[in-house]
Amino acid sequence: MSQLKKGAFLNYLTIVLTNVIGLVLTPFIISKIGDAEYGVYTAIGALIGSISVLDFGLTNTIVRFVAKYQAEKDKKGEENFLATVLLIYVFIALLIASVGTVFYFYLEDYFTKMSEEEIALSKKMFLILIFNLTISLPGGSFTGICSGYEMFVFPKTLNIIRYLVRSVMIVALLYMGGNALSIVILDTVLNVFIILSSIYFVFRKLNVKIKLHRWSNDFVIEILGYSVWVFVFALVGMFQWKAGHIVLGGISIPEVLAIYGVGIMLGSYYGAFSTAISGVFLPRATKMSVGNASGEELTSMMIKVGRLSFMVLLFILTAFSLFGKQFVFLWVGENYYDSWVIALLIMVAYTVPLVQAFGNSILEAKNKLSFKAVLYLTFMLVGTGIGALLAKEKGALGMITGSLIGWVVVQNVMNIYYHKVIKLNIFRFFKELINKILPVAILVFIIGWFINYLPGEGWFNFILKGVLYSLCYASLMYLLGMVSYEKDIFKNAIGSILSKF
Repeated sequence: MSQLKKGAFLNYLTIVLTNVIGLVLTPFIISKIGDAEYGVYTAIGALIGSISVLDFGLTNTIVRFVAKYQAEKDKKGEENFLATVLLIYVFIALLIASVGTVFYFYLEDYFTKMSEEEIALSKKMFLILIFNLTISLPGGSFTGICSGYEMFVFPKTLNIIRYLVRSVMIVALLYMGGNALSIVILDTVLNVFIILSSIYFVFRKLNVKIKLHRWSNDFVIEILGYSVWVFVFALVGMFQWKAGHIVLGGISIPEVLAIYGVGIMLGSYYGAFSTAISGVFLPRATKMSVGNASGEELTSMMIKVGRLSFMVLLFILTAFSLFGKQFVFLWVGENYYDSWVIALLIMVAYTVPLVQAFGNSILEAKNKLSFKAVLYLTFMLVGTGIGALLAKEKGALGMITGSLIGWVVVQNVMNIYYHKVIKLNIFRFFKELINKILPVAILVFIIGWFINYLPGEGWFNFILKGVLYSLCYASLMYLLGMVSYEKDIFKNAIGSILSKF
């Protein structure tokens, strides 16, 4: 099996591990450190995540340039590029340390709803995480080098090992009386180990050399010019997933931050299931676009990918709307009701962008990503502003409502852009997307409504409902919702799995 196929497999394995272990660990962590401390932990994590965008998209840029120099067999150019990038990272590390220092001295003024002990804890965590971030960004460049060399297995395997070790160690530390600070220290120690291992692999196994042959301001501008749109999308991601924590951190008690954090986490998991499907098809968009495929041909491919994602997403969305409240109550407690609502709102708003994920690759192939980047950044800012206003009275629910307004506006504008500029037939896309699938999903939802009345409580009752609903959804969607092409994919996938046993 090639590095590419192994890397893809490890990537999907990482997604599954992240989601499953996250779902298992979260209630355990909350039960051990409490709602308030978990809220402090998520708030500090969001602040650090916001500062991390100062990477300016350089890690992705390293992948692109190293791959280019490898293809050209230009070792001298590669050495000079890597040396230049590492010098840029030195500047970034100093910038992060400076920004972090300013943040540190204003934490008390920012977290106005925290107690003195919570402020003291947040300051300790913040200092450690700033150090962690300062070494992580330049350290991440070595992972980028591995990707540029198409050596995917080592860094992805290392990341999986780190995640498994971290999970076991968190359980051990919290059983021994550790707190959120213990988790932060553990993450930093593991991060140092990962960076040192990556450096060893790059220098000793890949025989990479870093040497500054010539400093060029024009070359630095070229590097940053390529990374700018990656940086803009990083800002979009920050506003999309972390800005709410930052806003709420200044006006809400830690318990509200914990509720918001759990809701955001569940909502973010929703996209991972769709990405695992659409990601397999995305390279084809580039080939089709480069081959000057017509708008109708691209629309047809977008429909094929979108329908597969839509079936999976509708299953998760309908199941979560029916049984999600029971799951959240069993998982983290009844005081996290708003987390279920927040996650459900995210899923509803996120569905259309996810089923149109194929459009991203089309934009990239046609070099049209800049429009989407600027549009998203603009309305994420607007949505965050609206959310901040609503949060003063409605708390976490107000914050997510404002953010989602920005998402919805962006997606409507993007559909006009797809139709008018990219020449995709958006009307045909939606017509064929919902064909058969939506009526079946509504039918199964009605059946699920009755399943939800099965008497009983606890995890056994929840699992029984989930199994019954899953069987109904899968069988009816296969019989009534799928077209022949989709049935063939389903049968081939099942046959491939069974042939291995």
